[in-house]
Amino acid sequence: MDLIAQFMTQYTREYDFYDKAARLAAQTIEAHLQAAGVRSIVTARAKSISRLEAKCRQREGKRGGYSSIEEIVDDIVDLAGVRVALYFPAERDQVDGLITRLFDQVSPRKEFPASGESSRPGMRFSGYSASHYRVKLKEEDLGESEKRYAVARIEVQVASVLMHAWSEVEHDLVYKPLEGDLSEGEYSILDQLNGLVIAGEIGLETLQKAGEARVGSSGRQFANHYDLASYLLGRAANISDKPISESGLGRVDLLFDMIMKLGITTPRLLKRYLEALHDNFELRPLAEQVIDALLIEDPDRYDLYRAVRAQRPWTSGEPVSCDAQAYSQVGFFMANWIELEKLLRQYVKAKRPNGVIIPFGRDLLGLGLLDADMASEFDRLRRLRNNLVHGIEIPAADELEDAARRIDAIRIEILRRLGKR
Repeated sequence: MDLIAQFMTQYTREYDFYDKAARLAAQTIEAHLQAAGVRSIVTARAKSISRLEAKCRQREGKRGGYSSIEEIVDDIVDLAGVRVALYFPAERDQVDGLITRLFDQVSPRKEFPASGESSRPGMRFSGYSASHYRVKLKEEDLGESEKRYAVARIEVQVASVLMHAWSEVEHDLVYKPLEGDLSEGEYSILDQLNGLVIAGEIGLETLQKAGEARVGSSGRQFANHYDLASYLLGRAANISDKPISESGLGRVDLLFDMIMKLGITTPRLLKRYLEALHDNFELRPLAEQVIDALLIEDPDRYDLYRAVRAQRPWTSGEPVSCDAQAYSQVGFFMANWIELEKLLRQYVKAKRPNGVIIPFGRDLLGLGLLDADMASEFDRLRRLRNNLVHGIEIPAADELEDAARRIDAIRIEILRRLGKR
């Protein structure tokens, strides 16, 4: 039995493993894209057994042979594959940031067409346009029964719905010919279709901009969280000079539920919460920061936000790791933090009516409310608070207890300094 036949026997046994790894990755991507208000179709598959051997034989001829099964596995990068078909091509940057954050990167992103790469001779259009990623699932994000899938290499292909459809046709006809090589006339028709797809993508981008303009109308109510995501994207350039892909939009679905319950249903009503972020934009999802601005305005909204989160858990369960005893300390920590928040809100807003609503340590240092060491500690505690509120991580009980006491010490120091003025 030659090496490829041995590999095919091994892959047939492992097919379900690769299929499951691909589906786990697809579920993760789909859940985050839906939550962020990115319209897409996400599919997953393990490489077809019937077509894989033909691909191996073809690549073996080009390479001059394989020396081991491991070499074949390294050469076939898409044994587990995920496709992300976007309604709006301009959202590829958002997906890029999301994939970079959610997965361990095996190799750098590959862009098609590659820089300087020309299309097939005689073709007028650029051909396949997409971003390909080779990633692995993060072991810490998987349940105990799923951790073994963290070793699987997964290829994620991101393109528009139109480009994916064209590439499927082109790939099957050109690279997997079942009825012989194509004629020049058939290549010409594929090129024409590629031109139509590129024109269609331009149309989709124009449609997206028209939607953003419609949603951005001050008096119009947000119909759903996709509307809200469109509005946030349209406002992103005014909020920060950093690309929104660096931090992402985050859980726009939670923000939408919250503002609907609060009656903040139009761009005009939401605008001031976005403006509050101008001076203190940090590398966190935009939706989280807007939610924080809402929470700080009225601490009673924390209970509302917890209720909203409970109604929209992640498909695979909330990504929270915690000590079983930590929950008893969460209330203690949050009670102390809310008291500190109230004090800061009153003072900072009185001093700077149009300035930051959510202060950083540097702001408190500049206002003379804390020294450098305490300002640094405030930022550390603030990050801990963000993780707790947004369900990222719950630390051990003793860490929470100590953090709660440090919050109280900071509040007392601020009160002491205010009393001297």
